[in-house]
Amino acid sequence: MQGLGQLEATVMTIVWSAGEPQIVHDVLETLRRDRAIAYTTVMTVMDNLHSKGFLARERSGRTFLYRATRPREQYEAELMEEVLASSSDRSATLVHFVERISPDALAELRSLVAGLDEQSRP
Repeated sequence: MQGLGQLEATVMTIVWSAGEPQIVHDVLETLRRDRAIAYTTVMTVMDNLHSKGFLARERSGRTFLYRATRPREQYEAELMEEVLASSSDRSATLVHFVERISPDALAELRSLVAGLDEQSRP
């Protein structure tokens, strides 16, 4: 999977948060709340995200509607999977990850793993 640059990640966050297909102008207006940015820059980034498979698009009149091709959570899980797959010591990487997460997140992880274990039992 290809990673996202900073602006690409920001655009994807906007699209994921919108919950409905977006046109370039909608994303542009959201971005302009925090920075000066050109329409053509946003259009190019969204076209690149489409080429990378992160966004799907369909024509609507003279413009395109863009939507995410997968939920944010799936993308984040794929990133974590890539990190583990590329690690020279998967167990050590997992240990370092678990040591860094908050006690609440660790409790949630334990609960999720326990639930998965129960589902896999006959």
